[in-house]
Amino acid sequence: MTIEELEKKKYWIWLSCIKGLGSKRKQILLKKYKTPKKIYTLKKEEILQIKEFDEILAENIICKKNREDIKRQIDFMQKENIKILTIEDKEYPKILKTIYDYPISIYVKGNEKILNMPSIGIVGCRESTSYGEKVAQYFAYHLSKRNINIISGLAKGIDSQSHIGAIKAKGITIGVIGNGLDMVYPKENQYLYDKIIEENGAIISEYPIGTKPEKMNFPARNRIISGMSKGILVIEAKKKSGTLITVDFALEQGRNVYVVPGNIDEMNSVGTNDLIKQGAQIVTSHRDIEL
Repeated sequence: MTIEELEKKKYWIWLSCIKGLGSKRKQILLKKYKTPKKIYTLKKEEILQIKEFDEILAENIICKKNREDIKRQIDFMQKENIKILTIEDKEYPKILKTIYDYPISIYVKGNEKILNMPSIGIVGCRESTSYGEKVAQYFAYHLSKRNINIISGLAKGIDSQSHIGAIKAKGITIGVIGNGLDMVYPKENQYLYDKIIEENGAIISEYPIGTKPEKMNFPARNRIISGMSKGILVIEAKKKSGTLITVDFALEQGRNVYVVPGNIDEMNSVGTNDLIKQGAQIVTSHRDIEL
């Protein structure tokens, strides 16, 4: 994006930077005031008249620091070729707009033209086994060969192997992260981060530049992985894991849930095998998945 294009979206960038203002409250504000520019002009008294808003949130919205920071954000985005897509842009994923708490804007590094292609989310353990890694690469590779985008979270383990499988197939893969696009987490995935972009994929986040990878960001990130996907494939999940949060989002959003069975002696298979008991679709081949 050029400086001029980013300037036109400066109020969207500002809105994304407001601390404590979640996607549902942003939707409430946009429904009432129509544009971020109008929200930018609100006085504290006007904000407090909205029943979902309290003193702290009102103070955060009128915070002077956020307003002064917009130029720095825009300069960095232009230098690093980071785009912002809003719900008004045709490149914004249409399927994502169908979920309850869709992000009103997303930051994108890489190819934004792929975001509306058929996609599947692949999720699983960070502490993956060699079996899980092999399976993740297998499914990602063969689904990519069927022109299905592979979406995952760029974390260690199953996420990384899913991205790698798609790249090996010369397919398209998208990493959804829980921090700003100015940093890579985990750091050892810098090469993979760069490779995804180099191979015509994309890295996306709803979080503005400077957002650190805090624990609370990742469940919110997971709703985007499932929200952008027609289905979710689960490969290895412990009894209590973040992977199961993604499954909950997928079910809530009406997405298909596919599960690869695991060894009953493996800790990493407890969550996946439980999902199968509960009625999730068991898959042992990429041909079992229909989107």
